[in-house]
Amino acid sequence: MIVHVTDCFHPRLGGIETQVGDLARAQQECGETVHVVTATPASDEKGEVDYGYQVHRVVARLPWELPVHPRAGANLARRFRQLQPDVVHIHLGSVSPFGWSAVAQALRCHLPTVVTVHSMWGAASRTMYRGLDRAIGWSHGPIVTAVSTASADLIMRTTPASPVVVVPNGIAAQEWRPTLGREGEGDEVHIVAVGRLSARKQPLVLLKTLHAARQRLDPRLTVRVTVAGDGPALALMRAYLRGRSMTDWVHLSGRLDRDGVRSLLGTADIFVNPALRESFGIAALEARTAGVPVVARTDNGVSDFVHNGVEGLLCGSTDDLVDAIVRLVEDTETRQRMRDHNRATDPVECTWPAVVKKFADCYRRAASGTSPVDSPR
Repeated sequence: MIVHVTDCFHPRLGGIETQVGDLARAQQECGETVHVVTATPASDEKGEVDYGYQVHRVVARLPWELPVHPRAGANLARRFRQLQPDVVHIHLGSVSPFGWSAVAQALRCHLPTVVTVHSMWGAASRTMYRGLDRAIGWSHGPIVTAVSTASADLIMRTTPASPVVVVPNGIAAQEWRPTLGREGEGDEVHIVAVGRLSARKQPLVLLKTLHAARQRLDPRLTVRVTVAGDGPALALMRAYLRGRSMTDWVHLSGRLDRDGVRSLLGTADIFVNPALRESFGIAALEARTAGVPVVARTDNGVSDFVHNGVEGLLCGSTDDLVDAIVRLVEDTETRQRMRDHNRATDPVECTWPAVVKKFADCYRRAASGTSPVDSPR
């Protein structure tokens, strides 16, 4: 039995929530018995949903909606005793109090434990996690995994003696493959961005980059942009677009569901992700799998599955982002070459069969007490 523990889960919508849910489903389809334990309450309107596996919600009735439980440790210990899991798989973001309680309890109960870090740890996070390591020894008991090489490097700066296994986020490649050629092919170039509109994703940098690129392009070229997503930066983005007269060619679509994103990518010529601290970049992976050339930053998670000049263009600065967008808008041949490559090849390491297999190996190592040998260094 595999027990996944995560602070955030459905009905909340985000990268960790989606990945944990999809991983649990993929493992269940492989014949595993899977449970999810979370501090996120069920939807008030819909109640509990049948996910195909059991979800245990350790929820405190507190005057806030954050997935925090004041007695998480005791509740988790009781769940572990009841379930008797073969392995506990704990998913951590930048701040995960429920997850860290699970790490402490799993180690105390001597359960085989795998910890996956889904975020990029900055200096403050690394300082905090060094303290946690001294308190509970989290880097020595569990098998520690990260979703990308860039994320793993930051973990190893925190605990240099502890190896880290890179296990990427997963995707069902066939769900993102275009069934036809790009819809609406013609002289227009459609640029797409998808993600949460929060400061960490740098949405204003995206708009500034698009504005600078448009200023350099021949005005006779028809360019339109769709930014899909929602978040606290939405009002600022609308104001920026109005202030620079960009509303006629840049559209903020709001949040789209998975089918909506798939349809949007079917009309896209270029995908742009300006985020500097991107631990993985699942939207960029979806675009790459759908055949869209990706423009993104170097030294983050996207560079594990996008190689400069092959699946897209990787950039070291915002000026480089502008150059990359201008190049792909103007250079139809390069754009088509990248599109053909992306459509013809799967990001094999990121497909669910590969991800499930790699986690199964981590579980075996956790059960046997064997240290991983394939750390990024």
